Amino acid sequence: MPAFAFAHPFLGAALFLTGSNLCMTVAWYGHLKRFGHRPGHVAALLSWGIALFEYLLQVPGNRIGLTARTLTQRRIMRKVFPLVVFVPFAALYRGQALDYLCAGLGFMGAVYFIFRS
Repeated sequence: MPAFAFAHPFLGAALFLTGSNLCMTVAWYGHLKRFGHRPGHVAALLSWGIALFEYLLQVPGNRIGLTARTLTQRRIMRKVFPLVVFVPFAALYRGQALDYLCAGLGFMGAVYFIFRS
């Protein structure tokens, strides 16, 4: 039995991959506002520390997703989840969201075409 059991593997994969992308977004962009005054190597070390948690969530998310979706469907999921996380981040943290919202709508079209029967 897998270490992480969910009622539906797609839900488990979605939760892990969303968490992974939240960590990734904070690691990539969080330091710009909070640690902009610090040297670059300090920001890099902080980002790497956060990125560790990204991989700790991303690997099981992809493995769980392997049991529920095709490779193409999982790849599209991996493109959509960053926008699901980044649009609210851009709006709340940086005050910029419209461009990312439009890009996200384009990705939602890709999701429709890859998951339709």
